Amino acid sequence: EILLLMKYQHLFFDLDHTIWDFESNARATLEELHSALKLEEKGVDDFDLFYKNYLVYNEMLWERYRKGAIKQDELRIKRMRLALLDFKIADEALAEKMNIRFLDLLPTRTILFPYCIEIMDYLTEKNYSLHLITNGFEKTQHSKLKYSGLDKYFAEVITSEGSNSLKPNKEIFEFAFQKAGARPEQSIMIGDTIDVDIAGAVNAGIDQVHVNHLTKEPVPVIDNKLPTYTVYSLKELEGIF
Repeated sequence: EILLLMKYQHLFFDLDHTIWDFESNARATLEELHSALKLEEKGVDDFDLFYKNYLVYNEMLWERYRKGAIKQDELRIKRMRLALLDFKIADEALAEKMNIRFLDLLPTRTILFPYCIEIMDYLTEKNYSLHLITNGFEKTQHSKLKYSGLDKYFAEVITSEGSNSLKPNKEIFEFAFQKAGARPEQSIMIGDTIDVDIAGAVNAGIDQVHVNHLTKEPVPVIDNKLPTYTVYSLKELEGIF
């Protein structure tokens, strides 16, 4: 009888910027590198600016990666190279060293968005099946889940590498439904990015929750339609599920 009341059975979460706080974790990692590699002595005299520029390049390169314009290795090294160039540092060896250390350290960071563990416990207790669909890389994403204690909550973890597709393409969602044994009408996508998570869910024919951590104005997804639900914190998911 309870199952009849549950509109959704399978909840598909995005990881970075939705439950795992990418910006805070990246900041802590870059601060550590700034100090360990003595970047100030090399000319990076304004850490806040360096970090802000890094985020801009990271976002820009991810967009190019999603469109198939660049490969993952290029994305990873280029965000360091460009952030250093802003401080007139053209040092390929340094960019490479930063890239390697960053990729080692970042996945071990454990800053989650407020109420993340509580909402996972809440949803698990209510017998929802939880899964992840992420455009991130297999090894990195599994490390993030393990170190932050999130891995035990998710039945299936679908990465772009594992599925050979990327959000917002509907193929990654179809692959996810197959792995999870989920039908679209029982499924919902929970993510932060309108043109990736939410548009992808629309493409795949499933409902969506836009997790609007930045409290921006609600944005239409496709054909002026707003997401099925918009929340401004993970706690508000209790009002939906």
